[in-house]
Amino acid sequence: MKQAGLAEDSLTESIEAGSCLLAQIVYADKRPEQTVFVTPGTLSQQVGFIVYPADSSIPRHLHNTVQRTIVGTPEVLIVRRGRVQADFYTDRKEYVTSRILNRHDVLILISGGHGFTCFEDTILLEVKQGPYIGPQEKERF
Repeated sequence: MKQAGLAEDSLTESIEAGSCLLAQIVYADKRPEQTVFVTPGTLSQQVGFIVYPADSSIPRHLHNTVQRTIVGTPEVLIVRRGRVQADFYTDRKEYVTSRILNRHDVLILISGGHGFTCFEDTILLEVKQGPYIGPQEKERF
């Protein structure tokens, strides 16, 4: 399986502040021809496209227990319904940019801060390390 490079990767849009990668967006219209991981191998969250031809199969398997240490709370949000504006901030709470996300777009939040404005009734499917420990795990600004 191939690891996608950020600079030449047309499957995602990278949101950066200087040399810091804040987020990656995979827009719903992106369709890879082969299996490719869109996140760098240095991240604790791996996101990629796994491509299989018709009539192929995935053999039954289990995942071995692997101990991992994760710092922070990387998140992946999938827009299931609606339209939302994502605002991106540095770790110093400085505004960087905003992007509009539509149905089936995927947002990979890597570092920095973020906020959202929903323009329609919106459902986001969130994937992150859990469990949620309550409001003390977030700093609002």
